[in-house]
Amino acid sequence: MYVNSVAITLPIVFGQVIVASFAAYSFVKMKFPLRDALFFIYIVVMLMPYQVTLVPNYLIMDKLGWIGSYKSVIFPGIFNTFGVFLLRQYIHMIPDGYIEAAKIDGAGPLRIFISVILPQCKSALASLIILTFIDNWNMVEQPIIMLGDEKKYPFSILLAYISEKDFTMTFACGVIYMIPVICFAIFFHNYLIKGIQMYGMR
Repeated sequence: MYVNSVAITLPIVFGQVIVASFAAYSFVKMKFPLRDALFFIYIVVMLMPYQVTLVPNYLIMDKLGWIGSYKSVIFPGIFNTFGVFLLRQYIHMIPDGYIEAAKIDGAGPLRIFISVILPQCKSALASLIILTFIDNWNMVEQPIIMLGDEKKYPFSILLAYISEKDFTMTFACGVIYMIPVICFAIFFHNYLIKGIQMYGMR
């Protein structure tokens, strides 16, 4: 189950960072029809509790034939709206002058994104990584509903079962369970604090 947690969480973190980065960059620095209206929809979805979108997600995963597979948990997690909102607030503070200078040098949108935008978003990206990791490392409802197979359940579900039988084992598993989160928090501590501060500035 510990391996299951890693197999579910890491792809979600990796995928959400990529998707959120491109989406946030598009919402801020590129112009297209209904851009602001689409972002407003993003905000509305972000305010909804996960339980509200759980049924639509299940129906979509069922149509795709992914129920019982890790993909049914990973893909909805990758397209979480929180990361887009977080990075958009940060990218908003990057002066357009940097982009204009890059365009004069002949850089295209992708080159600008990789060479200009991402290097200035290290704090926000670190914040997104640690917050996404913690959120998905602790998931319970999604695996129970989407996977339906105890052999595929993550470690977070195991803790609930153990706590009903043996408190000594519960504490031991709890310590093991917290090790990755503590390591992430220590490694990204400074980036996390700076990213959250910048996140609240706009």
